[in-house]
Amino acid sequence: MKLAAIDIGTNSMRLLVAEVVDGDLINRKKFVDTTRIGEGVDRTGFILEEAIVRNIEALGKFKKICMNEECKEIFCMGTSALRDSKNSEDFISRAKQETGIEVEILSGNEEANLGLVGVIEGLEDKAGVLVVDIGGGSTEFTVGDKFGIKYNKSENVGALRMTEKFLKKDPIDASEYEKLEKFVEDEISNTVDDIESMGIKKLVGIGGTITSLSAINQKLEVYSMEKVHNSKIFIKDVELILQMLKESTFSDKKKLEGLQKKRADIITAGVGILNIIMEKLEIKEITVSEYDNLEGLICQKSKKM
Repeated sequence: MKLAAIDIGTNSMRLLVAEVVDGDLINRKKFVDTTRIGEGVDRTGFILEEAIVRNIEALGKFKKICMNEECKEIFCMGTSALRDSKNSEDFISRAKQETGIEVEILSGNEEANLGLVGVIEGLEDKAGVLVVDIGGGSTEFTVGDKFGIKYNKSENVGALRMTEKFLKKDPIDASEYEKLEKFVEDEISNTVDDIESMGIKKLVGIGGTITSLSAINQKLEVYSMEKVHNSKIFIKDVELILQMLKESTFSDKKKLEGLQKKRADIITAGVGILNIIMEKLEIKEITVSEYDNLEGLICQKSKKM
């Protein structure tokens, strides 16, 4: 049985097509489009009209892929920007009318749960882990194992949101970055305290910031799910790449091996958020997972079919 899952994230829209055989996901294919539905949401409280149009067009293209792949069902979720915007219902009704796809807005907890389900699916060692998902609008922290979630928290610090709020200059201004750093540290301090008290030391990262960081670290000319999945990044590499990003111009970042050009403007904030998390938790390495909330959504929905 072939199924599809779509995630309308703050920065990008992603599609997973996979076959479900005896509960396992095989022949996985992923597609991504940088659609920026969250552009300006933090500032105005609304999804901009051009962002609505852009995202409905991308949704239509993804539907065509699903039809060509002969998917039995298409499941679609909206996350941080759709949670936060005052006109999300307008987007949902227009998306349904123009593409026939039902968009379900997930709470931060539901998003975190699907991320954990997806990660556990892709891990050989299914013991307790901390999963960190740095999105465009928010970062999800989830502690759990194959039996479920032990703790989760969604914080409104994402790569696009922090870039729009703090990083106005090119290259990045040191004082602006310091303000970002202080803001993120203050926002996540209670969550860090909670996680420290659990003694979790295995960190798994999902989402575009972290998979891009792995690709940059490996200097991948062509992105490879196989090379990124279960790769490890040490904090010293995170620090070196962050320093390089802070010193690089936007133009330089667009030429970086392993980085999608459309992510070049927000990658510094995303890597900065990860660096702060690893420093505060005193965790020296992160395992990168290509299995995330998309896999989680298919796993969850297929069990009900």
